[in-house]
Amino acid sequence: MNNIKKIHKAEFRPIADLVTYSPMPTQSLNHLDPFLFLNHHGHQIYPSNNQGLPFGPHPHRGMETVTFILEGDITHMDSSGHQSVIGPGGVQYMTAGSGLIHAEVSSEEFKKKGGELELLQLWLNLPADKKMMEPNYIGLQKDQIPTFTLNQRKTKVQQLFGEWNGAKGAFDGNFPLTMSTIHMENGSRFEKSIPAGEQIFFYVVRGELEVNGTEVPFRHLVEFEKNTATINVEATEDTILILGHAAPFHEPIVAQGPFVMNSQEQIQEAYADYRSGKFGSWTH
Repeated sequence: MNNIKKIHKAEFRPIADLVTYSPMPTQSLNHLDPFLFLNHHGHQIYPSNNQGLPFGPHPHRGMETVTFILEGDITHMDSSGHQSVIGPGGVQYMTAGSGLIHAEVSSEEFKKKGGELELLQLWLNLPADKKMMEPNYIGLQKDQIPTFTLNQRKTKVQQLFGEWNGAKGAFDGNFPLTMSTIHMENGSRFEKSIPAGEQIFFYVVRGELEVNGTEVPFRHLVEFEKNTATINVEATEDTILILGHAAPFHEPIVAQGPFVMNSQEQIQEAYADYRSGKFGSWTH
């Protein structure tokens, strides 16, 4: 049952005054194909009249972001014309595709009033034949995301991609992907089957749990063996977990700055296209 390969502790990497931990990439774990990168910001409390999130306009190409807002908010703006403010419990899904410029900043209300902030951003790869697809963005508030409960309502699941327990995910992914945010009360448990050969993404955001008999504290990511068929999870504290799984692409990954492509030549092309204005203009 215990098919855990390694447990990776998130490294402390503050960004300006933003508390940030990252379990991937690190010296011990580069990526888990097709899951590329995770930043965990907070938990922290911002004072009134703060500067908010520091992610001003910047480009992306060849990948996707899934942003989980636990506390606080994010104002999203991009060069394709999308704009939204998503609050606690909401999720943003952005496909950079052929290229766009976006900003992720705090709302004017948050900057004025301050408050709690905790959010995570996960980068997903795009398969080679979709890296130049049209960019897209969807932001959903908490009440727009399908949820269900397990274990006498002690485990609450937000279904983001794919299907589980009859609940279809809020987002249609650009490759077969199953992903959930799971809130567990102390003592609750669940079991989930994983299709053969799929890569598992398993990150403990808050609390502490046991997976397949092994204890995992918060801010740790679990790397499983590829032959893992079932995961058994039991919360030993009130816990928040992000759980996803997908088939690996087995394609070359060349990542540089905000671009994720399949070759160094494509990276150079991305920088050239960005400099020449092919990612759109920033008019916000």
